[in-house]
Amino acid sequence: MLGLLINDMEQKELEYVLKRELEELLMDLDDQRIDHMVKGAIRQRYQTIFRLFQRVASEKECLKYMPKQFKNY
Repeated sequence: MLGLLINDMEQKELEYVLKRELEELLMDLDDQRIDHMVKGAIRQRYQTIFRLFQRVASEKECLKYMPKQFKNY
C-alpha cells in the first residue's frame, strides 16, 4: 500500500482535477459517435478515477459523481 501526504490546498486541487476528469468521461459516454468497445474502456477509467476521488472528496461530493449502471452506454 502506498501513502500520500498532501496539504489542504493540494487536496482541493486534486479534488478539482478529478471532478473535471469525471465530467469529461461522462460527456464521452453520452457521445453517440464513440464505439461501444471504447466506451468500455471509458467506463473502466471512470471507475478508477472515481475510486481516487473517493479518497480526497467528501461523501456529499462523491454522491454527485457516483457511478450509475452503465446500461445505456
